[in-house]
Amino acid sequence: MNLSDLHDVYQRRISILGSTGSIGRSTLSVIAHLRDALGNEVFPIETLTAQSNVEALAEQARRFRPARAVIGDETLYSRLGELLSGTGIKLAAGTAGVVDGAAADAEVTMLAIVGAAGLAPALAAVQRGGLIALANKECVVAAGQVFRDAVHRSRATIIPVDSEHSAAFQLLDPMQDHAVERLTLTASGGPFRSWPRERMARATPEQAVAHPNWSMGAKISVDSATLMNKGLELIEAHYLFGLSAEKLDVIVHPQSLVHCLLHYSDGSTLAHLSAPDMRTPIAVALAWPRRISSPAQRLDLAASGGLTFEAADREKFPCLALAEFCLRTAEAAPTILNAANEVAVNAFLGRRIGFLDIAGIVEETLAQLAGVSAGSDLDEVVAIDLEARDTAAAAILRLAA
Repeated sequence: MNLSDLHDVYQRRISILGSTGSIGRSTLSVIAHLRDALGNEVFPIETLTAQSNVEALAEQARRFRPARAVIGDETLYSRLGELLSGTGIKLAAGTAGVVDGAAADAEVTMLAIVGAAGLAPALAAVQRGGLIALANKECVVAAGQVFRDAVHRSRATIIPVDSEHSAAFQLLDPMQDHAVERLTLTASGGPFRSWPRERMARATPEQAVAHPNWSMGAKISVDSATLMNKGLELIEAHYLFGLSAEKLDVIVHPQSLVHCLLHYSDGSTLAHLSAPDMRTPIAVALAWPRRISSPAQRLDLAASGGLTFEAADREKFPCLALAEFCLRTAEAAPTILNAANEVAVNAFLGRRIGFLDIAGIVEETLAQLAGVSAGSDLDEVVAIDLEARDTAAAAILRLAA
């Protein structure tokens, strides 16, 4: 690697929101790989944030020397101060501290906070402008039009980090928008792809988070097991790429090597392939529109054992069908879907409901709040989100009674 050839790229200041999670750690892995080869001046870090893993945040801050470190849980502020005493790193805590960190002067912001908690920081980063590496699909699902409007006003550049959306971003050609017939996102099928519904009813949280191909956090792993993750990605693709529901679909691809298929009106289909390693789309986002080295696995098709595809079973995995319904329905349905799903997944991980109950809770919440208009600003989106969470929590209590 030659530092002079990509000097401007390597000097980009980066903030990583959610640095102790799976995407955050993978992002720092890419940066460490480049610093080992090129020196510690590569990708200087402005902000690192975490919600509660203060020990890991402090360890990262000592190694990567950000200008600031922020812990979301205010009760851990003093502990963060003890761990980083004498480093000269600026410290902050609480939601306001995370939002301030998101608005800090960085050329690249990695949005890796899980769930709707990432919405306010995401909008703060977007309003500042620059390059936004988007690894939080929920903020787009929950506040799609609000998010799009903010991007339009600030002229921020959004580079998706989900493997499927990164693949689509790389494949789509603005000069050929008129000829796009369909964009197909692939799904691994999760750990329960071959299980009968009777067995899925007894699935444990440990089984649900044991993804066959990817190393991910608990929430997104459960979403993958229900196929809700793929439904959320369809909604995200609609807002990111401006494609209608009729031009978006899903196919199950158990090997997770093909991430996206783009079908054109002349009969051509383009595919994006890479090994199932999030450091590849992360590297794409950090350096866009250039390409840089990453420590990601390399794809070996000869050793892959073949590529197979099958239709998604929406009766067996109703969460996908619910997400597709919300994509078509629009209004506040995606916001409600996302909030209810977060509550239901948390209840499943806490062993308060069964795996198959997740879809039932989401469906009941959507039915109770049918017809709610979409939020026109952040406050309205948050209010809808909270109402949906309360409704889902009440449904869980009734189920457990």
